[in-house]
Amino acid sequence: MDRDDERPLYLQVADQLRAKITSGELREGDRLPSVPGLASDLRISRSTASEALKVLISEGLAVARSGAGTFVRLPREPQRLIRAWYRARPYGSPFRQDMERQGRAAGWTYDSQTIQAPPEIRNRLALTEAEGDTEDVVRTHYVFTADEEPVMLSTSWEPLATTRGTAVVLPEDGMLAGRGVVERMLSIGVVIDDWVEEVGARLGTADECEQLKHASGSIMVTIQRSYYAGKQPVETADIVVPADRFALVYSGKMGRTGEE
Repeated sequence: MDRDDERPLYLQVADQLRAKITSGELREGDRLPSVPGLASDLRISRSTASEALKVLISEGLAVARSGAGTFVRLPREPQRLIRAWYRARPYGSPFRQDMERQGRAAGWTYDSQTIQAPPEIRNRLALTEAEGDTEDVVRTHYVFTADEEPVMLSTSWEPLATTRGTAVVLPEDGMLAGRGVVERMLSIGVVIDDWVEEVGARLGTADECEQLKHASGSIMVTIQRSYYAGKQPVETADIVVPADRFALVYSGKMGRTGEE
């Protein structure tokens, strides 16, 4: 270490590791030295070694995996995530369509449950006051993958008053499994004709970062989406994507002059 360098030691250590990554000496997926290893090799404290690794993680050059260590993760060009009503194929999974355009294999895992909607979701779905312990929505949590890498989380809620007793009550069961909300709802006579999305950003929770294999405290883009049939909400969802992996692209066709 350069003791004449006035910068903190952890930044000097981070510089050394970063240089090895940018030069190609350390490649994508290579394991970085452990905190004890760095401390011993460079004769620095463990806290200094830990802070150096945190710098690389915050820069997106490394990712910490619980129980395994810290690994090189090279920067990638953000993928485009299309948020558009009009598509070349209006039905089917929007996520799958996006990944196909990018030459990536789309996949997802899910878990569906019937529950009583919590207050915020009741408001978003315009549900009446809860009655006892009555279950009134289907909640489905998704982990979406591209080329087997987790890239997006989504939790959706659909009112049972709309889908109860139909073949599409569970989003991932039946003949229309995985076909998307618009197509599923249309099959039971519910025509979705409007949608609203609110976009924000925040630090990911520990659970979100773990599911998306990102460092703790990574920045996430959040999308709160609701679909409507007329004025009636028929689905609402909370979507989470890593800010360093996707660029959101919004588009839609304009109506004729004078139309709203």
